[in-house]
Amino acid sequence: MKIPKKILKNKGIWTILIISILFNALFIVKNTGVFSKAKSYFVNKKTESQRENLFDQINPASGYEINAIYGDLGPKMVAAGVIDLEKLQQVYQQNGQPLNEEQLGILTKGSNKKVRVTRDNSYFLLNFFWAAGLANKSKVLTEGEMIKYGGKEGAGGFASTGGWSLAKSNPMDFYAKSDLIPMTPEQENLVEKVASNIYRPCCDNSTAFPDCNHGMALMAVLQLMAANGANEEQMYDAGKYFNAFWFPGNYYDLALYFKNSENKDFKDVPGEVILGKNYSSATGWSGIKKWLADKGIIEQPPETGGSCGV
Repeated sequence: MKIPKKILKNKGIWTILIISILFNALFIVKNTGVFSKAKSYFVNKKTESQRENLFDQINPASGYEINAIYGDLGPKMVAAGVIDLEKLQQVYQQNGQPLNEEQLGILTKGSNKKVRVTRDNSYFLLNFFWAAGLANKSKVLTEGEMIKYGGKEGAGGFASTGGWSLAKSNPMDFYAKSDLIPMTPEQENLVEKVASNIYRPCCDNSTAFPDCNHGMALMAVLQLMAANGANEEQMYDAGKYFNAFWFPGNYYDLALYFKNSENKDFKDVPGEVILGKNYSSATGWSGIKKWLADKGIIEQPPETGGSCGV
């Protein structure tokens, strides 16, 4: 179509025409969802980045190291029978996480490496220290909450005792029987004190009542640290990270809470605080989850964690 010269020379008509074209283009873009898709893309990218950053805080890519080596703890447990190496290997093979050369060495030869929990070995260390906590002599097991509900016989009915299926015989045959991690009376009292103030999101019991694998395993970590001269603050800090590696979904929520309520990063929240009953117990975490939901700050963590079994 030929446009008349009069129209071509009229700048006002051209202005109106261009505005009209732009308006219609914007209308089409808006109604075809291009803007909303673009916005959603950038929001999702930002949220994904935030999730990864928060996850890196609770489960650092480099792991968390304590000032204690494995030593001969592994070979001692295998020799005592609290770990049946063949059963252990079968379980990890079935779960798609076969023991690697380093882990087999820790169990059979011992190791002078410091204990470092990582995303890759957290499951291995959970069972490793579960066995250690079950078999090591300690007042927590012989005088504490574990025997208040039926003595030693009653103690065999908990998930941390009856649930340990990787021993050579009945798990109670090994209950508090071995000097795997020798401690002075002062060190043992320190473990009991700290353990009494550390909770876990799977129940409302403290680590001083280690009725599940996570509690039993963390108690052994605290014992190993105490035996190597760790103080309260160091033990609480370790408890914070070991719990976070074993319960990443729960501690993601807790990290999200402290960031939004107090503008604190996970590393800046004292272990003694976040591990307390108000936050790390099942009831405490549920309350935090509700707070997040009420504020509309629910996010899906990259990982959720394991169960209370082998």
